[in-house]
Amino acid sequence: MNHEQTKETSKNKRVLNINAFVLLFSIIVIAAALTHFLPAGEYERIEENGRTLVVPGSFQYTESSPVGFLDIFSNIHIGMINGAGIIFFVLIVGGAFGILKFTGALDAFIITITKKLGNRELLLIPVLMLFFAVAGALMGLAEETIVYIAIIAPLAVSLKLDAIVGYAIVSLGAGVGFMAAVLNPFTVGVAQSIAELPTFSGIGLRIALFFVLYLAAVLYVWRYAKKVKANPSIRFLGHFTNEDEAKINTDVILTFRHKIILILFLLNFVALIFGVIKYGWYITEIAGLFLLFGILFGIVGKLSPSQIADSFIDGAKDLVGGALIIGFAQAILVVIQDGKLIDTILFSASTLLSQLSPFFTAIGMFFLQLFLNFLVPSGSGQAALTMPIMAPLADLVGITRQTTVLAYQLGDGISNSLFPTSGVLLAGLAVAGIPFTKWIKWVMPFIIIQIIISIIFLIIAQAIQYGPF
Repeated sequence: MNHEQTKETSKNKRVLNINAFVLLFSIIVIAAALTHFLPAGEYERIEENGRTLVVPGSFQYTESSPVGFLDIFSNIHIGMINGAGIIFFVLIVGGAFGILKFTGALDAFIITITKKLGNRELLLIPVLMLFFAVAGALMGLAEETIVYIAIIAPLAVSLKLDAIVGYAIVSLGAGVGFMAAVLNPFTVGVAQSIAELPTFSGIGLRIALFFVLYLAAVLYVWRYAKKVKANPSIRFLGHFTNEDEAKINTDVILTFRHKIILILFLLNFVALIFGVIKYGWYITEIAGLFLLFGILFGIVGKLSPSQIADSFIDGAKDLVGGALIIGFAQAILVVIQDGKLIDTILFSASTLLSQLSPFFTAIGMFFLQLFLNFLVPSGSGQAALTMPIMAPLADLVGITRQTTVLAYQLGDGISNSLFPTSGVLLAGLAVAGIPFTKWIKWVMPFIIIQIIISIIFLIIAQAIQYGPF
C-alpha cells in the first residue's frame, strides 16, 4: 500500500512540475498543426495615434498558410528576436536588482526594523508586510522572497507566532504588491509595452488597488496571528521545532551606506515616474535608468567593479528562465501569425464575447489569465503570450486596453499564491516547512477575497473607461 502511495505521489509531482518550456513548445507544435486545419483570415489594420488598431467589421477569410515542420524550430529563433527588446529589459532590470541585493541594504533594513520592534511581535505584520508589498509593487519581488522566508519564518516561531505567519508576511506581502504592480517592470511594464500603452500609465487606480490589497492581507494574517496568540495549540511550527533556534543576527546593522543605497533606490523610482510622465520614457530608457542606478548602488556599497559585474550577472541569471519564456511565447505568436490564424481567433472570440456585457467580458479575461498562469507561471512570459491577442480583442469588444492589462495583472498575481506550477511557491513552502495542502487550506479564503476585490476593480475600470485607451 505504501509503495503504491509513493508511486502515485511521485507521478503527481512529475505532472505538477512539468517544465514551462515543454508546455510552450507543445503549444507551438499544436498551433503549427492547427494552421493546416483552421481557416485563415485577416482584419484590416490602421495606425492611429501611434498604435495599431483592428478595423471592426473588416474580417475576411483568406487562403490558408500552413506552417511547415522545420518552421516550428526556426520560428522559436524568430520569436526570440521579436521579443529581444523585452527580454533584455527584463535581464537588465534583474541585474540592477542583483547589485542592490548584493549590497546587503535590504537585508539590513529588515533586520533593523525587526530588532526595533522588539517584543511587539504583532506590529511586525503590518510593518514588514508593507516593506514586502512595496518591493513587490515596485521591483516585482518574487524569487528573492525565498531568502527572506528563511529569515522571517523562524523569527515568527521564536516570537510565539508560527511558521505560517512568518511565511505569509513575506509571501502574501510581496504577492499583493506584485498583484497591484504599481510600477512592476516585469508585469505591467511588459504588458503595457505590448499593448502599445504609455509605460506605467493608469497608475492612480493601481495605487488604490495596492492599498486595498495590502490592508486585506494585513487583516487576514493579523486575525490568524491573534488566534495563535490566544490558542498556542493551533500553532504550526514547520521545520522550526526549537523556538530558540531563530535568533536575530545583532551584528547586522543598517549602516550609513545602506541608508544612502535605500534613498537611491527610492530616487530611482522618482526619476522613473518623472521620466515617464515628462518625457514619455519607454522600456529602453527605463532599462538604462535601472542600469545607471544599479551601478550607483554598487559604488555607494563599496563594491569593486568586478563585484558589481558579478552581482549584475547573478541578478540577471535569476531571470534568464522568465526571459527565455518570453521568446517562446513570442514564437507561438509568430506561428499563428504566419498561419494567419490570429485574426481568425480574434474574430471568433469577438463574435462570442460581443453577446456579453463588457463588464462580464473583462471579468472573463481576468479568470482566463488566472488559469493560464497554471501553464505559464512567468508573469512577463504570460504577458508576452496573451497580450498580443487580448489588446486588439479589447478594441473589438468595447473594453479599454488598460482594463485588459489590469485583468492580466490581477489574474497573474493571484495565481502565484495558488498553483503548484509556481516554483517560487513550492520552494518558499519548503523553506518554511509548510505542506502545500496545508497552505492551500489556509490561504483559500484570502484567494476568494482577492478575487472579489479584483472583480470590483475591474467593474470600476470598465465603468470609468480606465485609460488612456
